[in-house]
Amino acid sequence: MYQALRTFIDGKTGLKIPDEEFKIVEAAFTPRMIKKKQFLSHEGSVCQHMVFIVKGAMRQYTIDDRGVEHIVRFAIENWWMSDRESFSMLTPSIYNIDALEDCEILATTKEKITNLKDQSLHFLKMAHVLDENHYIANQNRIQANISFTAEEKFQQLMKTYPEFIRRFPQNMLASYLGLSPETLSRVRKQMLLK
Repeated sequence: MYQALRTFIDGKTGLKIPDEEFKIVEAAFTPRMIKKKQFLSHEGSVCQHMVFIVKGAMRQYTIDDRGVEHIVRFAIENWWMSDRESFSMLTPSIYNIDALEDCEILATTKEKITNLKDQSLHFLKMAHVLDENHYIANQNRIQANISFTAEEKFQQLMKTYPEFIRRFPQNMLASYLGLSPETLSRVRKQMLLK
């Protein structure tokens, strides 16, 4: 499991992490299995873990007063998952995070992440790259939500995250895009006719 994390760090930094330094990284993570539909974190509780997904898929979502799910994030292999605000600020989360597939993960805590950033320059550099990428992805997502048509949202999803379309049910994709399942179905049919 740890080799996937090592490969990820090397890829994000463009450098090969030395063996001794990677031992420090390994010590900060605990391998875990999460079964499909099992929760990593519940709304109202503090998100205690940040996880690196070795295998499987997860989602982060809220449920409104009408019982409708609003998915704000998916995560698949070689992605990180946590409620960043709750994890960083140690505040109750407004999100649920659960497994969409059986998952193999490497889990860590806020204290271990903080120490790791002090002890591993490679991990710190990777964290900076991830923060930049996260900011850019969020900015693009906000822009799409406030100005794109339903068709443009779906086209961007196909271009940016084609794996999502293959792996997740249409109702979840619609929730992620902020569309009704009926609208997404109509958009997909129109695109097939073009």
